[in-house]
Order: sequence, then C-alpha cells, then structure tokens
Amino acid sequence: MSTDTQTAAATQLLVQSNIAHSLKVESRDGDQVGSVYALMVHKGTGRSTHAVLSLGGFLGMGKSFYPLPFELLQFDPVRDLYVVTIDRRILEGGPSWSNNAPVFDQAYADRVASYYGVSAANLTTG
Repeated sequence: MSTDTQTAAATQLLVQSNIAHSLKVESRDGDQVGSVYALMVHKGTGRSTHAVLSLGGFLGMGKSFYPLPFELLQFDPVRDLYVVTIDRRILEGGPSWSNNAPVFDQAYADRVASYYGVSAANLTTG
C-alpha cells in the first residue's frame, strides 16, 4: 500500500454500515422508491450523516446507489420505513454510483449537499 493510500485511509472520517436492504423507502405519495442500502456513519461521533438508497435493478442486478443527507428523510415508526421528502425525479438525477462507490470525503459530501440544496455536514466535527 502506498503512503498516499495509507494517508487517505487514515483520514477517511465516515464508514459505510450496510444494513442489507431491511428499511424500505417510500415517496411522500406512498409509492415504493427503494430501500436503505447503507448508512454513512461518522467514526468519531457515531452519528449517521447520510443514508445510501438503493434504487432499481432486478434480482440484485443493475441497482444504483444514491447518497442522501438524513435531513431529507423522515422515519415513519408505525410502518418502519423512511419517507423521502423530495421528488423521485430529483433523487434519480442526483449523485450516484452503480459499481464503485466514491470516496465519501468532505468534497463529496459538499457535492451531495449542494445538489440537494441543503447545508453540508462538516465531516471533521461529525
């Protein structure tokens, strides 16, 4: 492993915590959108900063993953699911990946926040 790779790994402030698609996500209108694939958790505080939504695909193939700031989700404890508070078309046009997840650093968090028009999480403070 190169020194640059070791430095990048040491300064990565978020860790991805996969939750195996157990939490469904619906639109405000009650339409099925997808599921929460993972939570991005700050290593120092343990606070989840983003949910990574899994959309599309068939039998596990062709899925796309969309990081979403937590403030754009509302948890419904009665139905045990999240409701996304933005239009699905906006979500589907947002930052995403299908094969290789990006490095979720401050620049990427800022890009996600900018796209959705929300305040960027300061990853150094959690």
